[in-house]
Amino acid sequence: MAVNENLITTTELTDAKLREIDFVNRFSENITKLVEALGITRKIAKQAGTTLKSYKAQGTLQSGKVAEGETIPLSKYNIVPKTYKDIELNKWAKATTIEAVQKYGFEQAVTKTSDQMLLDAQKGIRKNFFDFLGNETGKSTVTGVGMQQALARGWGKLKVLFEDDVVDTVYFVNPEDVAEYLGSASITTQNVFGMTYIENFLGLGTIFTNSSVPKGKYYATAKDNVVLYYIPVNGADIDNVFKFTADETGYIGIHESSDYTNLTCLDTVVSGIEIFAERTDGVVVGSITASTATQSADSKAVAG
Repeated sequence: MAVNENLITTTELTDAKLREIDFVNRFSENITKLVEALGITRKIAKQAGTTLKSYKAQGTLQSGKVAEGETIPLSKYNIVPKTYKDIELNKWAKATTIEAVQKYGFEQAVTKTSDQMLLDAQKGIRKNFFDFLGNETGKSTVTGVGMQQALARGWGKLKVLFEDDVVDTVYFVNPEDVAEYLGSASITTQNVFGMTYIENFLGLGTIFTNSSVPKGKYYATAKDNVVLYYIPVNGADIDNVFKFTADETGYIGIHESSDYTNLTCLDTVVSGIEIFAERTDGVVVGSITASTATQSADSKAVAG
């Protein structure tokens, strides 16, 4: 019986290929879960030679009170374009020598270091996102005494900023602030992309904790305001030149090869992902201040 030409055989799935597929799948699974937790509905793939723009209609609606027989006044609106910064393709590589493989074993020398490389790539994406949120230029600021009041004021500010929309709020807070507020309370947490999050926190929205957020600060925005913009490494004309292992999303690509000129195992990874808020004025930077009673108690504890 003839073998199906589409059958994937053992000769095609080499050990290197299997490692590449595992690396890509773990990264894509993690970022997909993050997208779901953040409620991101807009995942925009950059095509070669294009620039990301959004368009906003601005104008004034004339009064609808028109007397019988009179001409209805025209309401004038203009379309205002906004161009976002261009996205960059990140490129990483690591080479493992034959001596390292012999000394530590393949699992430690190659596989474990690839795992750390994946975690570091995720960390870079998180850092860029928090750096964007933490830049207060063009953003609203609020201050509250204690975590609950501070988050509530951010929630209220977003309701005003997005008055024409149904807002589902997402917060990013330092884990120490959350721990101090909760004390010994029992809560249900989930983990994704190196962050812990709690759904429906205090009835205000989803809260993500990460040490990249300064203690005493938090960032908040509407879930619908968050966009994932990426360069598909399995498209955007990249695949015409380079053959990276990637899944259907194209969020990340990897290629492993052996270099016999210096006897190293070379792993090359590429990814271009930016997570940002479409409306910068729709981001709230909040400050959590301690109550006078708490400050007095802390002072007495130090003095004692």
